[in-house]
Amino acid sequence: MVYRRPRRALIFGRFQPFHKGHLSIIKWALEEGYEEIVLLVGMASENYTPRNPFTAGERIEMIRLSAADERLDLTRIITATIRTLETSIGSVYYVLSYVPKVDTILTRNPVISKIFMDAGVGVREPPKFNRDFWRGERIRELMAKGDPRWMEAVTPTTAEYILSIGGIERLRKSLAKE
Repeated sequence: MVYRRPRRALIFGRFQPFHKGHLSIIKWALEEGYEEIVLLVGMASENYTPRNPFTAGERIEMIRLSAADERLDLTRIITATIRTLETSIGSVYYVLSYVPKVDTILTRNPVISKIFMDAGVGVREPPKFNRDFWRGERIRELMAKGDPRWMEAVTPTTAEYILSIGGIERLRKSLAKE
């Protein structure tokens, strides 16, 4: 048997929290023909802060719970973590050393697009899926205010998980320290 590497797309994000917008990009990428999606959890070295309230492990748990809620095949989703990095061409090679070989990065960030293109990685811009509502900053803001609409932006099991780990209280405490 000859090994054939699957066609893979990389999605690099903080996933604070992992929400339906992220999930929509994964589904879109799978429909576009990528056989596997590599989710690189960035800023893994920062947690318990207002901008990054959840740990890398918690974010991976959210990814898995969300995929299961949507009945996505978890064998097609690869997760990895990476510490906080500066954005530079050198960091691209560092990032690529933390994940299996990928064909494409899916991003709407023009700086990320440019440095990955310069490193020879394909770049595709995914559609915007309800970006006004499914945005980590907005979701965290709703959580901090005690507005239950934040739960509409994540899958049901992910919402239960965030509540079970005291995510709302943690976020509020980190904001109070600022």
